[in-house]
Amino acid sequence: MTSVTTTCRDLSELTAAAQTACRLLFQECYKAGIDFVFITETYRSQARQNYLYEQGRSRPGQVVTWTRNSNHTSRRAWDIAVAPPRNLYDISTLGKVGAIAKKLGIIWGGYWPVGQYDAPHFEIPTNWSIPKGYKLEGQVIVPASSSVKVQLIKEDNKPIQNEKDDDIMKFTNSTTENAVRDYIKQAVEKGKIDKSWLDKFDQGTITSGDFEGLKIIISQR
Repeated sequence: MTSVTTTCRDLSELTAAAQTACRLLFQECYKAGIDFVFITETYRSQARQNYLYEQGRSRPGQVVTWTRNSNHTSRRAWDIAVAPPRNLYDISTLGKVGAIAKKLGIIWGGYWPVGQYDAPHFEIPTNWSIPKGYKLEGQVIVPASSSVKVQLIKEDNKPIQNEKDDDIMKFTNSTTENAVRDYIKQAVEKGKIDKSWLDKFDQGTITSGDFEGLKIIISQR
């Protein structure tokens, strides 16, 4: 019997649909230039979920989960983290992954309200299927360690090139662009985010994933 302190990172412990969803998410991350994320947990027994829930409540430690009823126990959820030198739960990266997940019909815990917010967490609804316009394009290497990078390999064993600049924010009119800049500027002035984000916007290098992450940070502060 597996100990409640043991973390499972095995993708095959998820449902078939969740395995496909996770691979599709990592594939699209790779294509967007995000090849430095990895799985930290997949399936949890109910006993382990209960054990984690008690942490910070009846057991010492920092609170790590808000619920006893997690979809980790139904094999439809997984957690990810970010490889060094970035922070383990770098919100900019997780925001980008969350934005990709949304397009794929995958639920991201970073969109959940205060008290339930869980940026490393992803899960699928019971009726999930691959959305129209997407498919698995080859063998997707989903790392379970920070020492391995995400890879996408075609049948001819040639890695598919990622496209790092595809997610750069682009505006069709100046009104929207000015509104977004003003939103970031006000957050900087209120001390909610660093001025480097405004500089990045002005340089035209901010991505939609960055902006999703910033909105979350701003709303939490």
